[in-house]
Amino acid sequence: VLEGGEQIGLHHFRPVRPLGSGDSGSVHLVELVGTGEYFALKTTEKKIILNRNKVHRALAECEILSMLDHPFLPTLYASFQTDTHICLITDFYPGGELFMLLERQPSKVLREDAVRFFASEVVVSLEYLHCQGVIYRDLKPENVLLQADGHLTLIDYDLSCLTSCQPQLLFSHSGNKQNENQKEEIAHPIFFAEPMRESNSFVGTEEYIAPEIIAANGHTSEVDWWAFGILLYEMFYGHTPFRGRTRQKTFTNILHKDVKFPSKILVSLPAKQLIVRLLHRDPKSRLGSSEGANEIKQHPFFHGINWALVRHMKLPNLDAPLVFLEDMSL
Repeated sequence: VLEGGEQIGLHHFRPVRPLGSGDSGSVHLVELVGTGEYFALKTTEKKIILNRNKVHRALAECEILSMLDHPFLPTLYASFQTDTHICLITDFYPGGELFMLLERQPSKVLREDAVRFFASEVVVSLEYLHCQGVIYRDLKPENVLLQADGHLTLIDYDLSCLTSCQPQLLFSHSGNKQNENQKEEIAHPIFFAEPMRESNSFVGTEEYIAPEIIAANGHTSEVDWWAFGILLYEMFYGHTPFRGRTRQKTFTNILHKDVKFPSKILVSLPAKQLIVRLLHRDPKSRLGSSEGANEIKQHPFFHGINWALVRHMKLPNLDAPLVFLEDMSL
């Protein structure tokens, strides 16, 4: 609603340029007329989602977006409909996709300090989503957009699942007693909030799909930690670990192939160990399954990260810097 009480609509926005398109809609850069303020307008064609029985996905995305309040997740400023389209207004992210940033790098990979920067922000983003009862289910470089300061935002929630979440306070010991005379370790409280109810939907991008989705065994938030492991691997090595020549071969690799780390690219042992633990095929043995994001935050790969101040970290120097869409001809 505008200041004068008028309901906001499509006519209040001036189209500037297309930003992307999918199988049921598109995203455009738009200006709120007369303000110089730019936003992203996502339009979904009603006819297509009706024909494909995907109305529930469009409604779920709108509901999830309206819940979010986090520096690494989108803000939904307005939602409205035309006769033919559902329209969502969110922030415009001038840094573009993480996918394109990777494509511009030499060998299409990032240095470890840059991987750690982006990975830490993905961890806290997923932690927040899970606390809200959201299983993201579509983590991939194309869905990671970069803000003007280099921080990231996770977009696209039409494949996400909104379920129940029961926050718990767990107690963990910082170590074990070494002998009889040593005092018992103090238990440290851990806030744990992960979606509990399982989903049976077959959704996701094939190279990032967790094995339990392929096997149709039911899944919950552990699928996001699997996808996080795939994303880490891709940032380090320039490709995903299980990609096959066909969709079926990719799924076979996900279910049966061991992760291999190419020797031509130097990656630290803690990074490899983190990837292996995230890509455990048994979701209940996967890192993140018992204590959520807290388990991942404690991994040696993230040593030195001040999790309370992640929002204030600076993007490390990149071999090929960010290219901002606002620097291009509009």
